Amino acid sequence: MKKILTAAAFLSSLVLVAQNKVQDFTISGTAKNLQPKDKVYLEVAGTQPLLRLDSTIVGSDKRFTFKRKELDEGTVYQVNLASAQRVIVLIEGGETIEINAEGTEKGKALVTGSKNNDYYQQLLALYKEMNEKSLKWQEEYAQAEQKKDTKKIAKIQEDFEASSQAFTAKIKNMIPEMGTSLAALFATNFLNPETEFATIDALAKKFEVERPTMKQAQIFVGNAKRMRGIQIGDPAPEITLNSTEDKPVSLSSLRGKIVLIDFWASWCGPCRQENPNVVRVYNKFKDKGFEIFSVSLDRDKMAWVKAIEKDGLVWPNHVSDLKYWQSAAAQTYGVNGIPATFLLDKDGKVIAKNLRGEALERKLEEVLKTSN
Repeated sequence: MKKILTAAAFLSSLVLVAQNKVQDFTISGTAKNLQPKDKVYLEVAGTQPLLRLDSTIVGSDKRFTFKRKELDEGTVYQVNLASAQRVIVLIEGGETIEINAEGTEKGKALVTGSKNNDYYQQLLALYKEMNEKSLKWQEEYAQAEQKKDTKKIAKIQEDFEASSQAFTAKIKNMIPEMGTSLAALFATNFLNPETEFATIDALAKKFEVERPTMKQAQIFVGNAKRMRGIQIGDPAPEITLNSTEDKPVSLSSLRGKIVLIDFWASWCGPCRQENPNVVRVYNKFKDKGFEIFSVSLDRDKMAWVKAIEKDGLVWPNHVSDLKYWQSAAAQTYGVNGIPATFLLDKDGKVIAKNLRGEALERKLEEVLKTSN
């Protein structure tokens, strides 16, 4: 049976990054079991190691307050109530949030003051309901398997599938009203990328236009682009990046040749191990209409240049934006791991992917024989 994605999958990806748009926000509250002088911490949820930003002391009135600036246009915070209870708060800037909690490990907490947090609570309630059903069905499924009760197994599977589809439909119906908010990003965690990619992709395109500087949106958009990827038969999207000499080089400048786009990096062990094969293939076919367009996922220019020299990567087309995994080209081509290669025909269409060593050599012999 499929498992429902947890909120932790989203929270673990969040980081706090300084941006130009800065807005104040306030988080205040109380907890029934907190005592005066207890410490309350403001943390960034899901970070490893845990990023603790601030702390305050509970007052004689049993209240606490944080006043800060939101630096990222959207961060998931965690209010740690004296290590007894942790309350998630979604902040985009400008909010005045009120927390009314119990201050115990499994205690309830009411967070008010923004639509983001209202949506978050609704999403968690839907997830909790679905998760409870799933746990019950998993127990019944295990019992039915022991008894070899095929009718019961089929009924559980049918009920689970129906409930799962209803759960997904509710999430999808909520997303449009959330707009380009942090809650909308959170909601996508409950969608299966394999079956609901159209919804995820549409939202990513909306974020790309409406919230281009929001860091969490940039990560989401990049992941959507990677999922979208480039397939065999697709025209290869243009890549124009700077060379080692800081001059722009375009993939389209090689049109008319058989081109291998090679995504690699100086820090990538498997890439460096493969480089001798790439050099050998280049030397064998370079005079027959074959060229290599190397895209580095480095972030250190010196390390990139030294690796080119050390590995003898003598072809001229080396480019990078030095943005590591946030490389725009890597996102566009759906690159999730390196080395990654795309072989293009003379018209710039992808004819093969991730060929290495002898497989690449055989394919080039075939393609160059028929195209010359």
